Amino acid sequence: MRADARRNRSAITSAALRLAGERGDVVSMEEIAREAGVGVGTLYRHFPDRRALLEDIAVDTLRELLEATRAEVGRTPAWEALLRVLERCVALPLALTKSMVGEDAQRPELPELEAETKALIAEIVAVAQREGDLRADVPPTEVVQVLNVAVCRCGARLDDHLSRVLLDGLRPSRPDR
Repeated sequence: MRADARRNRSAITSAALRLAGERGDVVSMEEIAREAGVGVGTLYRHFPDRRALLEDIAVDTLRELLEATRAEVGRTPAWEALLRVLERCVALPLALTKSMVGEDAQRPELPELEAETKALIAEIVAVAQREGDLRADVPPTEVVQVLNVAVCRCGARLDDHLSRVLLDGLRPSRPDR
């Protein structure tokens, strides 16, 4: 790929990431092209349709999250490792990614990457439960579902009201707290 084509592709995906991070998967191709500073024709030369562009971003997002999660497996305390993963999650367009995985994904690696990432997060959760820093009465896979509610939405932050309530609710009750 020529250098200018690589730059255009990078500008397109960066613009799409920014816009999707702000507004989810409702962003139009025309808005993405305008934000990227390229013509709509250039955008369509790289991505045949909106879905191809968004799935490409979703794959990159899940790969990035998977690598970040792998780096945290085995670290202690596991609660802190989990919080680092969640910080990474809120910095990524996971609302977009979730919508791409859930709608008959054309890229077969999407559900595979999602499943592997969720399994690793559940592993960290299980360790945090054994360490006593996370409620043990909720199965790890269900904890991951709860965490998805917190981080897989546009504008999610770990310090917003919903995230705080969900994270606080996952902590065990202790008299010393």
